[in-house]
Amino acid sequence: MTIFLTGCAGFVGWKTGELLQKAGHRVVGLDNLNDYYSPKLKAWRIDQLNSCSPGNFRFVEGDLGNVELLQQLFEEESFDAVINLAARAGVRPSIEQPKLYVETNLTAAVGLMETMVANGVRKLVQASTSSVYAGQPAPFREDQPVDCPLSPYAASKKAAEVMAYTFHHLHGLDVSVVRYFTVYGPAGRPDMSPLKFTHRIAQGKAFPLYGDGEQRRDFTYVDDIASGTIAALKPLGYEIINLGGGNEPLSINDMIGQLERHMGKAAIIERHPFNEADMKDTAADISKAKRLLGWEPETSPSEGLEALANWYKQEADWLKDLEI
Repeated sequence: MTIFLTGCAGFVGWKTGELLQKAGHRVVGLDNLNDYYSPKLKAWRIDQLNSCSPGNFRFVEGDLGNVELLQQLFEEESFDAVINLAARAGVRPSIEQPKLYVETNLTAAVGLMETMVANGVRKLVQASTSSVYAGQPAPFREDQPVDCPLSPYAASKKAAEVMAYTFHHLHGLDVSVVRYFTVYGPAGRPDMSPLKFTHRIAQGKAFPLYGDGEQRRDFTYVDDIASGTIAALKPLGYEIINLGGGNEPLSINDMIGQLERHMGKAAIIERHPFNEADMKDTAADISKAKRLLGWEPETSPSEGLEALANWYKQEADWLKDLEI
């Protein structure tokens, strides 16, 4: 197939594009390479995609909100499906720039859906987040009401889910909404704790810890997230599906302890009050993913954190100067 992959220089986008190519598909990737975090990391990922399967990857630098560019790409290519991973991520930054998050995560996503309908492309995989489950008892199930988001980020992702349903109802789009749970691994996002803490431990620098560190996350290895995203390309009508670790969630303190062992250094921690925009605990019920996609994660947090530390040490020459 030929897949249109937005956000291809992002963490999940890079790994999804890599696995798609390895499966024999052609990928047309779009990314605006914004400076939300270091473009050096995004450039590294694009290099990996270019060298993965020569001839099976086309990179286009551009913004998802550019409707004219989208139409041009849909006219030039014959897309079989779209995986929309382009988004403004991060809970705390969304509080400072809510309009930006609405523009990218909702308005641009709607423009993409309109372009799909206009060009007869029927399959959409739309990325969402476990942050929509705020206030619900864990483990989180897809049928729980998620009407009380705690951040503009979560609200914008929930709004995109709802709009995708409307396009399914009105225009027949086949939509798989995949809700991701705390993705981590090699070449991860430097604004998230796994890579941020690894980097600061390696550099002997302090890092902030909000709360007592006993908040727990359903850490999910990036390869598992990418494989679940690709599995969601199958025809489903309209479904919301959790992609989570499926293991006992790991506390932030336990994650720090594992990273200290793998890096051979002690962490220097600056403690701050808990941020009320954050969720205290996340845990995914992944029975629907098992049933509909035949998917479940293969990498445990201990294996994944070791892989992250080993990657960091292997790439340390250029990572040491990375802004994190």
